[in-house]
Amino acid sequence: MRHDNTTDQTPPSAELQLAGLIAKLEPKNQKLIKSMRRVLRKRLPTVNELVYDYTKSLVISYSPNERGSDGIVAMSADANGVRLFFTHGVSLPDPHGILLGDGRQTRYIRIEASKVLLRPEVESLLTAAISKVTIPLTRSGRGELIIKSSKQRTKSRSVKPKRPNINGG
Repeated sequence: MRHDNTTDQTPPSAELQLAGLIAKLEPKNQKLIKSMRRVLRKRLPTVNELVYDYTKSLVISYSPNERGSDGIVAMSADANGVRLFFTHGVSLPDPHGILLGDGRQTRYIRIEASKVLLRPEVESLLTAAISKVTIPLTRSGRGELIIKSSKQRTKSRSVKPKRPNINGG
């Protein structure tokens, strides 16, 4: 007798949820994300993988805790391809000038194949990024896969313009 999953109360495992999210990407990005995960998992085995499913992108952050803002790196896949973001990219040594972006903190590189992660200049960026972590990395064990968000992004909050103070203060 077949088991009917539609009546189960248990949500699908994080790996199954992530597999479903990856399946929504273009085929070439699916393969790339999977191979990048293998490389990053090998390089950062004890950190958590935090998954964020946004309307137009899938982001997987590698963090020593459950906060993406404390992450070391994050990969992002969208219609424009796959990128590897370095959380503290601004302060990383980049003698080869491969980091892109102009944010206040984060920089990224475009990834065409997971073997890019093994290039010496990228490996040195990863090593430097790990050295910037302020939260000690666990020395043993395996980090968790945590689905942080799988809801559609809502409309951005608009900032209300400040009204002038007519009382002179």
